[in-house]
Amino acid sequence: MKTRIILICLFFLAVFEPLTACTTAIISGRFTPDGRPLLWKNRDTDDLDNKLMYFTDGRYDYIGLVNSKDTTGEEVWTGMNTAGFAIMNSASYNLNSAEDADAAVNEGRVMRQALQQCASVDDFENFLKKLPKPYGLEANFGVIDAFGNAACFETSNHGYFKIDVNDPVAAPMGYLIRTNYSFTGKPDEGQGYIRYLTAEKLFYQASAMNSLTPEFILQDAARCLFHSLTETDLKLLQTTGKEKFVWFADFIPRFSTAASVVIQGVKKDESPMLMTMWTVLGFPLCSVVYPVWFNGEHQLPFQLKASESGRAPLCDKALKLKDRCFPVKRGHGDDYLNLPVLYNSSGSGIMQKLATHENMVFTDANNRLKSWRKTPPAASDIVEFYQILDNRIGEAYLQAFGL
Repeated sequence: MKTRIILICLFFLAVFEPLTACTTAIISGRFTPDGRPLLWKNRDTDDLDNKLMYFTDGRYDYIGLVNSKDTTGEEVWTGMNTAGFAIMNSASYNLNSAEDADAAVNEGRVMRQALQQCASVDDFENFLKKLPKPYGLEANFGVIDAFGNAACFETSNHGYFKIDVNDPVAAPMGYLIRTNYSFTGKPDEGQGYIRYLTAEKLFYQASAMNSLTPEFILQDAARCLFHSLTETDLKLLQTTGKEKFVWFADFIPRFSTAASVVIQGVKKDESPMLMTMWTVLGFPLCSVVYPVWFNGEHQLPFQLKASESGRAPLCDKALKLKDRCFPVKRGHGDDYLNLPVLYNSSGSGIMQKLATHENMVFTDANNRLKSWRKTPPAASDIVEFYQILDNRIGEAYLQAFGL
């Protein structure tokens, strides 16, 4: 009976989970194969149109994930700067009291300010100390820097608790996962418990095999189709027909997932300019990864920045493919995925068609990074690679999907 009650409670937590629900991780460089720290954010939001922006308005230049309708980039939802500092967040729902329920939400603005002025994890902590209270915050912030530091700040409206990812007591496996509750918050409140369990299982296995890499995170975790409560694995359903609808709630990727980003930091002796923002823009199950770097021309890939429409072309393509996956528009249609369109036993699903192209991006980008870490690239080298990727990915979507 007790088990049944727990399952029912978890079910309702899944069904009524808010849209601003993210799955995130902070990984110490001591536990990655190449010694570089990682930040991951699967962004869940009701602002499904996202883009990247390149900013030059702070002490440090920075690149950030921004809502497309935010034309001036007032709020940044994950990003990195030229000092080697990077930040992301997940909303928390168990830190603030009822009196703070109507407080302003400032996470995006705070992250932009931090990127403008912080060079290290210590800088960010000092930044938080100086912020006027109440903060207008209820979030788990993940931060890394170019000095090997990595930390989580569980931040309420009136204070914060810092967790050092390099501390073997706090993070014995070298990583911290956060969804939409804080470990220092009120027990049994918040959201994302099922997603946390799914991610924890994946990361534990990857840590044991020394495979905590951007490829693992973006291909195996961010797009995971296993549900840790029901133990359903959608990839094992072996669908063959044109239609087979499955209930799609509280997987790591959700209907409301607007992007997935892994920021790969640098080692202590490397230039922060070689930080890499591995960006899957738009619905991750219908998009592909793009690597992004700082450069003297302040350029971003065409597919990731706002076009004349104000939206990023790759995000538009991913959202159009997402519509094919969720064709039911009435009622709660967004809870039901037409699985064969996305993944099927014949290998013709959207995810399967895009996988080959994404693998090529990872291979090509990693080869260039290997060379650039020996001889730093010119801005023209980076811009030229962006053009190659833009042409390659644009042609892939046109040939495979007519987009």
